[in-house]
Amino acid sequence: MNEALPDVPEVRVVGLPQLTSGFDLVERLDLPMHLKVHGPLEPLGGEQLAQLAEAINLRGRGGAGFPFHKKLRSVAEAAIRRGVRPVVVVNGSEDEPACRKDTVLINRAPHLILDGALLCAEALGARTLVVGVTRESTQRSMEAALAERGLGNGRRSALRARVQRNPVRMVTGAAASLIRSIDGGPAIPPGRKVSASQTGVGGAPTLLSNAETFAQLAIAARIGPERYGNTGLYDEPGTVMLTVSGAVARPMVIEVPTGVPLRYVLQLAGAPPVPQGVLTGGYHGKWIDAATVDEAIVSRNSLDAVGGSLGAGAILPIGQNTCPLGESLQVAKWLAEESAGQCGPCYLGLPAAARGMEDILNGGGPAALEALKQVARNVKRRGACSHPDGSAMFLESTVKAFTDDLAAHVLGNGCGRPVEGVLPLFEGGRAPTGIPGGEAEETGPSRQKIYVDWTLCRGHGLCADILPEVFELGADGFPTVAQAQVPRYAEAKALRAVRRCPALALRLEEDTRAQAPARNLPVLSQGRGRRALGR
Repeated sequence: MNEALPDVPEVRVVGLPQLTSGFDLVERLDLPMHLKVHGPLEPLGGEQLAQLAEAINLRGRGGAGFPFHKKLRSVAEAAIRRGVRPVVVVNGSEDEPACRKDTVLINRAPHLILDGALLCAEALGARTLVVGVTRESTQRSMEAALAERGLGNGRRSALRARVQRNPVRMVTGAAASLIRSIDGGPAIPPGRKVSASQTGVGGAPTLLSNAETFAQLAIAARIGPERYGNTGLYDEPGTVMLTVSGAVARPMVIEVPTGVPLRYVLQLAGAPPVPQGVLTGGYHGKWIDAATVDEAIVSRNSLDAVGGSLGAGAILPIGQNTCPLGESLQVAKWLAEESAGQCGPCYLGLPAAARGMEDILNGGGPAALEALKQVARNVKRRGACSHPDGSAMFLESTVKAFTDDLAAHVLGNGCGRPVEGVLPLFEGGRAPTGIPGGEAEETGPSRQKIYVDWTLCRGHGLCADILPEVFELGADGFPTVAQAQVPRYAEAKALRAVRRCPALALRLEEDTRAQAPARNLPVLSQGRGRRALGR
């Protein structure tokens, strides 16, 4: 259960290989073999390189999908304006348990990544190149590749190149975290958001992109935009590297042209013929159901159109025999543990969201569902990085995708299926350590209800600050609910809200109905419940 993927799983290709050329010949392409397979590479000017990236519609392959040509031009303009040398950074910090495509490229084709990075460094006049990694295998492979090219970090080197090794953490892969660590700080996001293109490593304009992005650029520079565009879709040409795991017979990294049906990719990996759902984009991604899988093709636009996400290229189907909410709960716990612990909405909100999901599974009823939705909304756009946003998107997608199972847990006795643990989670076999700030005895059905006395309430709003799982302020500044069940884990906060209300407008009462067996809980009608859950 929850077995970690190996650093280099099986690699497959659909159609003609580009990034994976030569993988059938050797396990790792050293520099001589790399040149035999791909041939020499001529340098390009800065504007030529930007035009090439624009012509092939190259977007970052790390998840955000930002147009590469815009980033390249932004760095060049900032460097000229300020009169400083820019820095080039390759982000190979692939720290999500379900992603291995960058790790595969660094371990097996490191020189293809360096080709793209060195093209950019020469075009921009950069004198510093840093490759960020988090695994021992990727560190060894990239350091060997730099040595094979005679590149080092000596002061007299025309280009100072080195590998930056950081801990394996979800937040380590954020651009700001990597830059901070290169500058000698901890590998966590800083408290302020600054564009790396303007102020990055050492305060210099920094071109930072994902490892696959640089490899794709190197392929396009060799074969030209027209030939590159002969593969894949017209508006998203080329290939995509995917990591397929979850409920599959053969976890793999696969290179496919854009436009290939998602169903075909799943079949290659041995996924169930009719999956219960497919998580697209990884643990900061979105679920799609079995019917939607038949409509989806491998492309950013197609997956967005059907409610999915290409993200960092992770595809994870689950079968019919596991509880999808239970599977998602394990991911939610892991996401909570991966917080950097420095932003309240993330450090406190993500554990609260995970406890909310657990409360739903333990019979917390409609109140638990509403509490989860509210916490997910509240953590968005309030952190120093994208971790809370991506985690909230995952949770909201779970609630939206599995409405039948959600109804069974919220309105009944549960779906009756076990949790098989088919989603890979814990790196290196690391077991879960629990949710920060939450113990097992704090979960389960609600035991208390909180009430607002409208004759006393003056709209101070302190209740929403202390108890966001229950209270949200409306446009008029007053709470939007008059009474609500309190999630069991939040009972202490509810008592604090009652005691601190300046107008003494709150009261708590024991909810004796919560002590009854789950089958006796009052439920909404099936029709009303399904409509409510589908919101």
